[in-house]
Amino acid sequence: MDLGLKDRAYVLTGATRGLGHATAQQLIADGAKVVITGRTEQSATAAAAKLGPLAFGVAADNADPTTPRRVIEAARNHAGRFDGILISVGGPPAGTAADVSDDQWQRAFETVFLGAIHLARTAAAELTEGGVIGFVLSASVHEPIPGLTVSNALRPGLAGFAKSLSAELGPRGIRVVGLLPHRIDTDRVRELDALSDDPQKTRLHHAARIPLRRYGTPAEFGKAAAFLLSPAASYLTGLMLPVDGGARHGF
Repeated sequence: MDLGLKDRAYVLTGATRGLGHATAQQLIADGAKVVITGRTEQSATAAAAKLGPLAFGVAADNADPTTPRRVIEAARNHAGRFDGILISVGGPPAGTAADVSDDQWQRAFETVFLGAIHLARTAAAELTEGGVIGFVLSASVHEPIPGLTVSNALRPGLAGFAKSLSAELGPRGIRVVGLLPHRIDTDRVRELDALSDDPQKTRLHHAARIPLRRYGTPAEFGKAAAFLLSPAASYLTGLMLPVDGGARHGF
């Protein structure tokens, strides 16, 4: 199936590795151009170089209020257009409510929550009919994950914002979607597993609770995300898609 991605241009934040990077690979494989952001110029340009000439890297912090316009301008300079954005904010600090400091809460709120909202609002003002705004969230939107209190608090709020935004932008032909990864085999998930006394046992425990009995791969996530961002998903908006091997048992 042709996803209709050829020559379209997308911004993907926090995409020097992990789920964002895997999505960039899939978009490029179908002919799209991408601007990926990273925390440093070196990491962003190195990751873009690995993706090839259809990718361009920009150093950006989601909490910086100048970031949204800079990355959208980079897309227009690199590809001559701007068709959508995938907002990935990375993983906030792990810990219980008692473990996480006020400073960590404040930084996570500014980056994970306010930064994502600022990116989405700026993108919404710049997109035209057929544009799309995507959020990489978490399975914690539906069910809290033990030890990830910050994520459990902030990501459901972003899902609610995305749902509201989809209703506001729908009449303009702009879609808003979310992806809810669970146990995808990324560096972040391996780091979380490593917090336990026996990481291998922890991994087996989690895999046993997934109907497909394994962790997902970044490429599997990337294909799902590329589809949702593409014109092939033109009648899908306001949804939160679990990418979890069936781990969510509810409807």
